[in-house]
Amino acid sequence: MNAIEIKSLTKQYGTSRGIIDVDLQVQEGEVFGFIGPNGAGKSTTIRTVLNFIKPTKGEAQILGLDCFTQSEKIKRQIGYLPSEVHYYDDMKVKELLNYSASFYKKECSQKIAELCDALELSTDKKLEELSFGNKKKVGIVQALLHEPKLLILDEPTSGLDPLMQNKFFEILKEENKKGVTIFFSSHVLTEVQKMCHRVAIIKDGKILNIESIDNLRANTYKKIKIELKNPVDNVFENFPGVVNRSVHDNCVEFLFNGQVDKIIKKLYEYSIINIWIEEPQLEEIFMHYYE
Repeated sequence: MNAIEIKSLTKQYGTSRGIIDVDLQVQEGEVFGFIGPNGAGKSTTIRTVLNFIKPTKGEAQILGLDCFTQSEKIKRQIGYLPSEVHYYDDMKVKELLNYSASFYKKECSQKIAELCDALELSTDKKLEELSFGNKKKVGIVQALLHEPKLLILDEPTSGLDPLMQNKFFEILKEENKKGVTIFFSSHVLTEVQKMCHRVAIIKDGKILNIESIDNLRANTYKKIKIELKNPVDNVFENFPGVVNRSVHDNCVEFLFNGQVDKIIKKLYEYSIINIWIEEPQLEEIFMHYYE
């Protein structure tokens, strides 16, 4: 059974674009990345499948339950962290977390203590006294305190400093080892590179591609930089498989999707000083999807 299954999901705001015919399947136990620039439709997709907003058309299931007719049952089994968290400012952290725990028919105090300790979160302060980063920590604890089967995270690391981001990733990895499925929405590609098994790329409300991280990085593209003896502006221009090409002085850089021996044969036409072939970062791979 898929943890999340979405078919032809569409949300339009009058004449404005929301999301268009989104199709996704997230397997149980998977860490699935949902990548796109701000405004691409990531949060709209999440809010629609959580039944916070109604779809224009399409179907969606979470843990085998219909997102629009069985939403209450779904929310008992999942943890959700929105991109922005808002609370009752006059409540203390421990009061809010205990109130959140009261919605679930289980003892959550030990899990709350473990998470607050790991995230260095004080529970005696009022929420109005917390920084944005500490409020985000409260959201993380809220999402995890009842040990859900599925985590849906929308830009979860915004507001966290780098050290706390690493601790958060360690927590997620431990939860995933226990069998928790994680749906991870972000525009920070290095985060997805660290965490996810597969990734969907969304732009302008449409899914452009769904691929495994390993295939995207290792089997599809190479980053190539060539230093020439003399400047040649059109070197590898319009060459099949070349994307994101740039020329600086005597150097040309690009991503290449294809057999590297074709590049090597082409190099005989030029006077070469040096050449570098390496694995690209995900951001470099995805850039041509956004352009």
